Amino acid sequence: MCDDRTTVDNTKYVGEKKLTRRQFGVVSAGAGLAMFLPRAANAQAVSERDLDVTTPDGVADCYFVHPSSGSHPGVLIWPDAFGLRPAKKQMAKRLAESGYSVLVVNQYYRSQRAPIVSTTNFAEERETLMPLMGSVNAETQTRDARAFVSFLDGQAAVDGNRKMGTMGYCMGGPFTMRTAAAVPDRIGAAASFHGGGLVTDQDDSPHLLVSRMKAHYLFAIAENDDENQPEAKDVLRDTFAQAGLPAEIEVYAGALHGWCPPDSTVYHEAQAERAWSRLLALFENALA
Repeated sequence: MCDDRTTVDNTKYVGEKKLTRRQFGVVSAGAGLAMFLPRAANAQAVSERDLDVTTPDGVADCYFVHPSSGSHPGVLIWPDAFGLRPAKKQMAKRLAESGYSVLVVNQYYRSQRAPIVSTTNFAEERETLMPLMGSVNAETQTRDARAFVSFLDGQAAVDGNRKMGTMGYCMGGPFTMRTAAAVPDRIGAAASFHGGGLVTDQDDSPHLLVSRMKAHYLFAIAENDDENQPEAKDVLRDTFAQAGLPAEIEVYAGALHGWCPPDSTVYHEAQAERAWSRLLALFENALA
């Protein structure tokens, strides 16, 4: 996930692109870029609102968006280290236009409400983000997962007869695995995009939870993440195979850690669109 190696890679990328300080600020802010995400074919009209969800640990500020009519599969989105922000809301809205009822959460709600930072430049926001990232752990993630899934199940816009999906970016990748293990009877599909810490040598490594899951999975791996931990993809393949669960695990060539959100300094449009198309295919097949 976001760390010093990521910062070095991102800085090098920005330098190679020869972005001016002003352009770099625009990319980091991201709200404008997010507005240019392609709309879904036959996009549905949606309803959206900011709201609070009560959890065992407090009140989480979230964003909920869903088709304006009918009930649909619920989807829980775990943001990357930069938290709930306009780009994540736009990504959720795009998914809702494809027929899903989507909740994006502020994973740092115990410490502060969103927005968390003003840019997606990790080097500039490091002092703010590191303590926040350290404030969430396997136990808080599991409690939150159950609370957010319960919230979705209580919404008229969510079809309780269909499985839910969950998806996460960067630090949100492991969150999806803990969600799928915490409520296996509800989570039918999950996706991790440039997820960090999926396979560790700790007793609470997310990959050790696979046997508790029932979800079909997508792991979209950044090229530099794979270079840093090349064995992780093989461990994931073996673990899911042993559990008898489908898992699409792929390294995305030329894509650096953080390439999917449109406000990222290393946003890779072609590979981000490819990963998005694989997400839609996963949800269409597994949440039927």
